[in-house]
Amino acid sequence: MDRPPGRHTTRGGSTVTTRRPARSLIFSVTAMGLLNNALLMSSTPEILETFGAPTSRAGLLIGCGTVTGIVAAPAMGFLADRHGRKRVLIPCLVVFGVFGALGGLAPSLGWLLAARVCQGIGSAGLINLAVVILSDHWSGLDRARLIGHNSAVITACLAVFPLIGGVTTDLVGWRWMFGFYAMALVVAAAVAVRLVDSWEPRPVTVGMQLRGAWSEVRRPAMASVVFLDGVIFFVMFGLFLTVMPIYLDEAFGLGPTQRGLVAAAPAITSTISALLVASARRRFSAARLVQVGIAVFGLTFLLMGIGPLWLLVVGAAVYGLAEGLTIPTLQDLVAEWAPEHVRGAVMAMSTGVLRLGQTSGPLAAGFALGLWSGQVIFFLAGFGVFALAGIVAVSRVIETG
Repeated sequence: MDRPPGRHTTRGGSTVTTRRPARSLIFSVTAMGLLNNALLMSSTPEILETFGAPTSRAGLLIGCGTVTGIVAAPAMGFLADRHGRKRVLIPCLVVFGVFGALGGLAPSLGWLLAARVCQGIGSAGLINLAVVILSDHWSGLDRARLIGHNSAVITACLAVFPLIGGVTTDLVGWRWMFGFYAMALVVAAAVAVRLVDSWEPRPVTVGMQLRGAWSEVRRPAMASVVFLDGVIFFVMFGLFLTVMPIYLDEAFGLGPTQRGLVAAAPAITSTISALLVASARRRFSAARLVQVGIAVFGLTFLLMGIGPLWLLVVGAAVYGLAEGLTIPTLQDLVAEWAPEHVRGAVMAMSTGVLRLGQTSGPLAAGFALGLWSGQVIFFLAGFGVFALAGIVAVSRVIETG
């Protein structure tokens, strides 16, 4: 059966219909973006041990995969608005797959970090362009539902990829794990064959494009949503991808596979709640979902810092429920508020802030690991995020649209 037509606005302002892309194709692009850090997070202690590096370098190992995205992600969005989604997406997938696979051959930590930086250039255009393509072809609650499904793919990958990486490391060593990045080349070939991109280049100057996107991003409500998205990813990549593996290793003596299983707990619950985000949006306002979600984040971080292991797992699972509702809601608000002609640029600016959080979170966590134990770091994060939830609730800025 043919898929229903999507929406597309031509340069003359008229709206035409196009075949909607297969959702499985869009979700596969999202999955490749998650490979970047989720695959190796369970094996960071073993990677660092191979090169004789201290555990404080864990943040650097994770952060190098996202640092280039701070600049590259907005650039990809601007290019996609000017030249089309497909023409930008395919090179991103190829760069990501090639340099990701080369990381497994690195003779030293320096070479591995260099490969990760190059890989990050490719990953910068993946998840945000997937959301942009969804927003190009669906609207309203249908868009919210599919962005929720896309977020469910993200969280499902966060459950599966750490486990795959941990098992691979246990069985044959961490270098073989990097071979999974080559799957991006297969996805690139599928995009080249199956994605119909009727996007027409925009007859505007770069300056006009920048001013148009910036005028949207600087609005208080939009700026608040973008900022909160960055904070969530700062915490996610700082605590869960950097502190958590080290904490589970040092405090509980868990190996790579066991650490991957613990990481799966919040990912599984987040996947379930992300699939229900459209239903939640029918009953509650977006602002209320975000406020409650951030408050739950803070509470669960405190629980995870208390210990023992079973309470940490329970807290992580509850955190996942809130994450699965909060992240897609924030993404949908950005997509809803951004006009179509600058949607790629606005989404990319949002992703740039997200990438800043992804990069600075692991670096800050690595610095914190040199000062405090994992337990103390979870406590500090819990109090900080809980305070942020109070500020969001009192300001009511998201409710203004």
